[in-house]
Amino acid sequence: MATEYKPKNILITGAAGFIASHVCNRLIRNYPEYKIVVLDKLDYCSNLKNLHPSRSSSNFKFIKGDIGSADLVNFILLTESIDTIMHFAAQTHVDNSFGNSFEFTKNNIYGTHVLLEACKVTGQIKRFIHVSTDEVYGETDEDAVVGNHEASQLLPTNPYSATKAGAEMLVMAYGRSYGLPVITTRGNNVYGPNQFPEKMIPKFILLAMKGKPLPIHGDGSNVRSYLYCEDVAEAFEVILHKGEVGHVYNIGTKKERRVVDVAKEICQLFSLNPDTQIKFVENRPFNDQRYFLDDQKLKNLGWSERTSWEEGLRKTMDWYVKNPEWWGDVSGALLPHPKMLMVPGIERKFDGTDTGASAFSLSASDSRESHMVVPPPKNNPSTQKPSLKFLIYGKTGWIGGLLGKICEKQGIPYEYGRGRLQERSQLLADIQSVKPTHVFNAAGVTGRPNVDWCESHKPETIRTNVVGTLTLADVCRDHNLLMINYATGCIFEYDAAHPSRSGIGFKEEDTPNFTGSFYSKTKAMVEELLKEYDNVCTLRVRMPISSDLSNPRNFITKISRYDKVVDIPNSMTILDELLPISVEMAKRNLRGLWNFTNPGVVSHNEILEMYKKYIDPSFKWTNFTLEEQAKVIVAPRSNNEMDASKLKKEFPELLPIKESLIKYVFEPNKKAFSG
Repeated sequence: MATEYKPKNILITGAAGFIASHVCNRLIRNYPEYKIVVLDKLDYCSNLKNLHPSRSSSNFKFIKGDIGSADLVNFILLTESIDTIMHFAAQTHVDNSFGNSFEFTKNNIYGTHVLLEACKVTGQIKRFIHVSTDEVYGETDEDAVVGNHEASQLLPTNPYSATKAGAEMLVMAYGRSYGLPVITTRGNNVYGPNQFPEKMIPKFILLAMKGKPLPIHGDGSNVRSYLYCEDVAEAFEVILHKGEVGHVYNIGTKKERRVVDVAKEICQLFSLNPDTQIKFVENRPFNDQRYFLDDQKLKNLGWSERTSWEEGLRKTMDWYVKNPEWWGDVSGALLPHPKMLMVPGIERKFDGTDTGASAFSLSASDSRESHMVVPPPKNNPSTQKPSLKFLIYGKTGWIGGLLGKICEKQGIPYEYGRGRLQERSQLLADIQSVKPTHVFNAAGVTGRPNVDWCESHKPETIRTNVVGTLTLADVCRDHNLLMINYATGCIFEYDAAHPSRSGIGFKEEDTPNFTGSFYSKTKAMVEELLKEYDNVCTLRVRMPISSDLSNPRNFITKISRYDKVVDIPNSMTILDELLPISVEMAKRNLRGLWNFTNPGVVSHNEILEMYKKYIDPSFKWTNFTLEEQAKVIVAPRSNNEMDASKLKKEFPELLPIKESLIKYVFEPNKKAFSG
């Protein structure tokens, strides 16, 4: 199991509503170190009283506003340093979607799109949890014994579920295109205290309390699965901390009930006769017969349903009996087919006297509100954060210099860091001055002319490669900045499990096994420590090659000038192809450990054969053995094959090493030399 995710500043949208309020109250109660910011426009089905348990907490803040306001959302993400979004805000009642479907498109699709775009622009979000519904799967066969799993086809059947499916597609696209760390949930029906009575269970309870008929659409044979709200809140707590980015999780239960049976049980709780109390009314335009989920994936994270149906229904009934006026006048919601609540612009009034010290309004529609906070205007350059701006360390280095050229070519603003990596105050000054969206660390000690230098300069090597890198990572984390760290793959050597020419490469999760050089020791050490920083993307570069054959650091340039060379296959990095990919990885906000090499291996002799074919037909070289090589070098060298399948999966266009050599190095130089 991967390390649990620990958020700092969470934005919960729609948290004055039913499910999200239970999630918010639970997180406030269990994690006082988290700051929770709630954004809710207080629509008809929201109520600030739902958040009463959290209102006095110092780590809680309420903002009245609409997720459809891009300026507002960007303002909140930046000023509150939001690193996590739990997106609950949505129109959810199916009946209303038949009467005013455009409002569902506006809230559920457009609102989600605004949030995603804000996440892309700010570049600081580490988790985006999108709350969807089981209804996106469409109707489940009545005789199905296996529920819909997370990879099942989406076949929505009503305007509500169609907009939720559409929002899911946007979430997935932003995850793939921009690398947003998204997680999607799809849940069964939820019931419990605080639910607006347009939903069946609270509607039936309130009607039963008044002795009025319980209206059932159609014949009541439709089957639904019901989860108690506190169990669902716990599921979101588990997904927040243990859910894997890019994954979907069903939140479900195997306990199903027919609608008519639920009505009968509520009648029994109030000692009413179901035969006279239940009234069958006209069905919806389309009413799915059954939703059934496979929730094993979530259970594998450690979640399980705790509340029995009987216990949950009793708790819910007791709450509504004690709080009959919680929602005020809900006579319109208790109709068999309510349609009058979805008028655009109708919102629940924000009562400033009920906000508490930690709540405030950001509604632009009511100028009479006290404690008004208005987001800065769009044309204020001092508060606008650019979409991309890179801070690069390693200006005098090979990779650092190439990164600057790539930025210029792509039109990305960038500056080189002036501070020394091991000097925290200097790094802070750089970040405050540059205000970057991403930081690239291409600085480090490799030794001149080679790694043998590190053997006699160990303190200097530690100071830069270990202390400096960790300091930069720590400063970046404090400022919610992603750091792209160019590391090395020279921390492995062929062994019995990974023999030479076997095609079995070392994977990202493998433990380094090469300690022959002090340089490699420091790189393996800092790589292990960087695993504790979730804001770092570590790229293992090996034997870098570029099209600049005049550069003395180029691996081809080096071996073409040696008197003798060994002939061992190795994984290598073609910088002309892979450095632009590292920039794209920053744009996608990718994190973690990556083998940053072209797929496959190539030997010294194979490279020199290409050099002879494309560059210098008269070129000759001599081989010698590893044993002979050991006599003329101070520290042993690493030889290995890296498994680049993770990188290849993310970037399918990545060429195998030999093809990349020809395309990016030898073909361009052949033309240059022939010219």
